[in-house]
Amino acid sequence: MKLTKEGQLYQLAFMPSVFPINCYFVEEEETLTLIDAALPYSAKGIISSAKKIGKPIGKIILTHAHEDHVGALDALKSALGEIPVYISKRDARLMENDRSLDAEEPQTPIKGGVPKKLITRADGFLSDGERIESLVAVSVPGHTPGSMAFFDTRTEMLIAGDAFQTRGGIAVAGDMKPLFPFPSFGTWSRELALESARKLAGLKPKLLACGHGVMLKEPLAVMEQAILHLENKIVKGA
Repeated sequence: MKLTKEGQLYQLAFMPSVFPINCYFVEEEETLTLIDAALPYSAKGIISSAKKIGKPIGKIILTHAHEDHVGALDALKSALGEIPVYISKRDARLMENDRSLDAEEPQTPIKGGVPKKLITRADGFLSDGERIESLVAVSVPGHTPGSMAFFDTRTEMLIAGDAFQTRGGIAVAGDMKPLFPFPSFGTWSRELALESARKLAGLKPKLLACGHGVMLKEPLAVMEQAILHLENKIVKGA
């Protein structure tokens, strides 16, 4: 595991040189907010990193419910006790292995690894614009129906989950990068992902942190390039 600090944001990268899977700590005054829970074996590294930073984990918030983002949840709950877990109400269904679609949603099968044996359930549901201490929740459907991103109002850093990737080159969810195609394989709706990417670019973040790949400073120009790339693909039917 590799721990990288940018201001009040810490990236915990598991298998960074092979198959990077990231989760994040956001440092608040008294506690750390954990964003995502990586893989089942990641609990030890997450807990040891919090001890190294010197603050307890106060809550866990999830960008979405794919297995590589909720993997260590059960182990963390067992080790840390009654730590609250938050996710969008829509993706809470995926935590229960419920892949059903609502009538108004694109009728495309939900893709990616959805947990089948996860015990942990959400203690609260996040909605667009909701504040969680220094973070604002941003609804970004596309990769999954209930994907969320989180924007730090102090630093203008954006934790985007899989709405973007930086591994293999920056891309919007659903735009396949041959060097790292896996987020594309797990994306439910490219069209909604594109709308969500435009929404995130509108925040003009000073740093972009994704579920897969390194953090990027001053990312707006390359975010806009990635958006244009997927727009052109969709127009051409590619």
